[in-house]
Amino acid sequence: MKATFGGGCFWCTEAIFKNLKGVSSVLPGYMGGTKENPTYKEVCTGLTGHAEVIQIEYDPQAISYQELLGVFFRTHNPTTLNRQGNDVGTQYRSAIFFHDEAQREEAEAFIKRLTDEQVYDDPIVTEITPASTFWEAEDYHHDYFANHPENPYCAAVIQPKVTKFLKSLVH
Repeated sequence: MKATFGGGCFWCTEAIFKNLKGVSSVLPGYMGGTKENPTYKEVCTGLTGHAEVIQIEYDPQAISYQELLGVFFRTHNPTTLNRQGNDVGTQYRSAIFFHDEAQREEAEAFIKRLTDEQVYDDPIVTEITPASTFWEAEDYHHDYFANHPENPYCAAVIQPKVTKFLKSLVH
């Protein structure tokens, strides 16, 4: 099955979801915009309307969509519009691109539960949108964190995020 999430920089989200049992692939890419076959440079202008996303292939017998939603909401801030940390722009928006009605319903119910339980101090702004064409990111974005741990962004932003997430799996 497929799941597609936009939770800020796809280098971060890819690094998180690759650690999950039951996830067979995580591809960085772009979704939700108007330009055919957009490039990273074009998406970064904010003019194409695309979000940076990851498209996940997973085995629902090993990990549920509900569990994927849980990881998604634990590992980014769904209350900041078009922003994740220092990454600012519509391409960094919080977004769930659903592949069928069941995913849409589960995402809506998940957000309702988080809202009802007042998990966040501010309102959740995550958009829930039908999946459209997934444009795979350029090769150099694939496994970016694993291939460039010395990159200052990777060391300062991604590594602490992955470490914190992995520690949460142990407890």
